[in-house]
Amino acid sequence: MLADGEIQAGVVVRATEGYTPALPGLRRELAPVYSLIIATQPLPESVWAEIGWDRRVTLSDARRLLIYAQRSADGRIVLGGRGAPYHFGSRTIPAFDSSPAVFAHLRRTLATLFPAAATARITHRWGGPLGVPRDWTPGVCFAPDTGLAWAGGYVGDGVAAAALAGRTLADLIRGQRTPRTALPWVVDHRRPWEPEPARWLGINAGHLLAADTRENRTGRLGPALDHLTGH
Repeated sequence: MLADGEIQAGVVVRATEGYTPALPGLRRELAPVYSLIIATQPLPESVWAEIGWDRRVTLSDARRLLIYAQRSADGRIVLGGRGAPYHFGSRTIPAFDSSPAVFAHLRRTLATLFPAAATARITHRWGGPLGVPRDWTPGVCFAPDTGLAWAGGYVGDGVAAAALAGRTLADLIRGQRTPRTALPWVVDHRRPWEPEPARWLGINAGHLLAADTRENRTGRLGPALDHLTGH
């Protein structure tokens, strides 16, 4: 890494996801929404047998304010979810990676979903920001006239999506027309988020109005979050 200096390139790919708003002129491009995770101590086979989770399948409840879980290779339940507030001005700092209230909520959720693991010790807690577009839809873009390209807005599903986006960007940059470049997520622009304080008010109000309690009862997103995500 250069301490200072200049690097020239014919194409620059922006792949900064939840940290994109920190770049000049991109404050409204994505909203960094935090997702936090806990992990239990390794569980004995008797607990896994009681749960009925005998393979390493991953689980998700598929809501916007979702819960997701997996069984780790060393026998832990790793459970994550959202609920941390959006921070004014799309700020991202290391302190936001940890929220005692969200970790406590995840602990209670663990006990509700997996009573056999209710007393398991929590050994790890961590988190970080997701990149959330205004329409909740990821995108891929390359502008040959400027040499600027970007991909992102995966809303936490970037493990597989980023690999496809990278291949798509490679096709676009090489000027190749392929089935990937014809996918609907190849766009030339993205709708920005509202300026502050509307962005802060809207996202956090959506979190409150789309609370898990309502979703558990009705099976539907809260109306405010429907609007915010373009659904």
